[in-house]
Amino acid sequence: MKTSNWIELGLFISILAVLNKPLGIHIYRVLDREGKTIFDAFLKPLENLTYKICSIDKSKEHNWIEYAVGILLFNFAGMLMTYFVPRMQHFLPLNPEHIGPMAPHIAFNTAISFGTNTNWQSYVPEKEVSYFSQMVGLAFQNFTSAATGIAVAAAFVRGIVRTEAKTVGNCWVDLVRINYYVLLPLSLVGALLLISQGVPQNFHPYLRYLPLDSKAHEEACILPQGPIASQEVIKLLGTNGGGFFNANSAHPYENPTPLSNFMEMLLIFLIPSALTYYFGLSCKKLSHGWSIWITMVLLFLVLSLSCYWLEHAGNPFFKPFGIEQQANMEGKETRFGIFETTLFAAVTTSASCGAVNSMHDSFLPLSGMIPLFNMSLGEIIFGGVGSGLYGMLLFVILSVFLFGLMTGRTPGYLGKRIGAYEIKMAVLALMIQYISILGLSALAIHSSWGLTALGNKGPHGLTETLYAFVSTTENNGSAFGGLSATSVPYAIFLGLAMFFGRYFIIIPVLAVAGSLVCQKRYISQTVFPTSGALFVFILGAAIFLVAALNFFPVFTLGPVLEHLLIGTGKMF
Repeated sequence: MKTSNWIELGLFISILAVLNKPLGIHIYRVLDREGKTIFDAFLKPLENLTYKICSIDKSKEHNWIEYAVGILLFNFAGMLMTYFVPRMQHFLPLNPEHIGPMAPHIAFNTAISFGTNTNWQSYVPEKEVSYFSQMVGLAFQNFTSAATGIAVAAAFVRGIVRTEAKTVGNCWVDLVRINYYVLLPLSLVGALLLISQGVPQNFHPYLRYLPLDSKAHEEACILPQGPIASQEVIKLLGTNGGGFFNANSAHPYENPTPLSNFMEMLLIFLIPSALTYYFGLSCKKLSHGWSIWITMVLLFLVLSLSCYWLEHAGNPFFKPFGIEQQANMEGKETRFGIFETTLFAAVTTSASCGAVNSMHDSFLPLSGMIPLFNMSLGEIIFGGVGSGLYGMLLFVILSVFLFGLMTGRTPGYLGKRIGAYEIKMAVLALMIQYISILGLSALAIHSSWGLTALGNKGPHGLTETLYAFVSTTENNGSAFGGLSATSVPYAIFLGLAMFFGRYFIIIPVLAVAGSLVCQKRYISQTVFPTSGALFVFILGAAIFLVAALNFFPVFTLGPVLEHLLIGTGKMF
């Protein structure tokens, strides 16, 4: 790598580490309501008015079942709205291009997609979604789905931190405060920064212009625009990922400069990173929070640098012909180059974001496997807002249990005993993801609707199918490309994958929180350590082993096999 690339990577990690503490403290004050925030003078009246209008008793707290029911009802109501708004957008305002209603099966898929923080897009946004639908139907869900993840993480943390209690917080208060005090202020600042880089923010009709080519003078070209900056910032900050344009963050209106590209990557990791500090602050063990953060960073660095090295090495297909190998620039923006493209790919698939500034389908087989592997770990390398923290904590619980028993130590975590119930719920949450991914992928490649949707045959086609169900189950939303997933069966099964990957994980997570919150805290000298180099190694090893055991066979049949066949002169 060039020296400038090392500097950029170092700067990225350094800024992330510096922002970790202040934002983590702010989130702690917002969620635990301990101390004042800098926004109290402006937002407290609005917060209290919201409670009054919605008849919310902010002094009442919920047990884990009540919390789960509240979260599910809130999300299902949002999905209904997200279904009907695009279906009725031809009757609604802010539709200067007179875009018609969205097809029912696409609206169904979109409603689940945005409600689950996935933002898988089976449509072309600039052609099929009005400004009103973008803002009210989609951007609104970007806020609420992000707040849902953070709220569930907060409930899980309270389950670990509190002793001999029955409640894990008030879901309505958590949702309101996260939106008002965290997501809205950060989105406002982020949108202004993106506007400063040239990202449009208006309600103008699409521009028509005549191209310079004399042969096309009679046919005007269309230049889409609209309220892009406001949608872009929450798409990244909330790790949502749905683009205003079909080209997503590769479009110059969404991501015009290298500086905007750098800021967008920071926005994706900003809240998931800070939640590790919030967790350390909540459990009064900052060393444990930093150990989790370091584990995430190390996993990210290993995978992102591997992706860069593989893409920079070039295509081995040309080696037998004596052609000098060049870095693989296919499917990439020249204004970003190999490093910023592969770094963005690693960032967006390490978090549950799904925003892309390149075509992942154009990556070489092994480098294309890296984003796939990132997601298959369970969106826990920083991961989604909230979901990354509780996903990682499930692995922590599993790690301290397994390695504790192997070394004769008490299965406990931060003073709470890890018993059969907690392990069953943790394993259930992890296994649901693997069953959804592998089961639905197998169904697709053995069905006519799945085979006809493939853009390529052979191992590359398998990778396309697998990527779609990994991306949707892990609530990432990025697309590998090549796969035509607009058919009714694909829309339904991908929607089910998104639903399973979100809510069938949330319920076991809250069940673990409900079990832990009732326990007494105990002190034992034989409990496995939860900080330091040994803990980081054990946690990282457990994550890699679980993912490898579940996905190595299918990776072998997909990207690994394709790489070996390229060496024999066969491409797909």
